[in-house]
Amino acid sequence: MPNAVYFVSYKLKKGASVPDFLLASENLNNEYMSKQKGYISWKQLLEDEMWVDLLTFETMGDAKKISNPSGKNALAEKFYSFINLNSCKSHLFSVERSY
Repeated sequence: MPNAVYFVSYKLKKGASVPDFLLASENLNNEYMSKQKGYISWKQLLEDEMWVDLLTFETMGDAKKISNPSGKNALAEKFYSFINLNSCKSHLFSVERSY
């Protein structure tokens, strides 16, 4: 079964602290994301002001569960507090081939 990639692009809020944002990302990853079923990796990319998160999961089902979480998560709320939510775009892709 192919892997799945959750692709999210966004910009941070004006004046957001990048070091604080990266710390919030690391805490979210270490305490929550990395413990989710099927989690493989989370890469954060940056070009100018555009950030991209590439989250890789074992299956599309695992990726879909994380893209529609149930309940409140204080670590996720802290992470999202840095993001301009109007700038967010997300997609779920299946990995059809790797080289």
